[in-house]
Amino acid sequence: MMILLLIMGMGCVTFLLRLSFISVAGKTSMPQWLQRCLQFVPIAVLMAIIVPDLIYQQHHYQLLNNNERLIAGLVAALVAWKTNNVLLTIGTGMGLLWLLQSL
Repeated sequence: MMILLLIMGMGCVTFLLRLSFISVAGKTSMPQWLQRCLQFVPIAVLMAIIVPDLIYQQHHYQLLNNNERLIAGLVAALVAWKTNNVLLTIGTGMGLLWLLQSL
């Protein structure tokens, strides 16, 4: 019973915290420089999630030394940059990763 109350309490706190930002965002305007900076937050978060997984394998940092993930990730990033096509990027990255791992 105590765990259920704890989960419900954490859910309420999370909901109120998110609601406070949403309610304030509509009433105030942010400075232009802050809006420009915030547009890069999703890219930075995505890179912080992906890059360590590409480089860090089996408790070691591996840079281009038999690192199939990093090569496939770099090729997928190049495809994303040139085409702006999400499906083609994912398909190219996964296909190249499977190909390199099968060799």
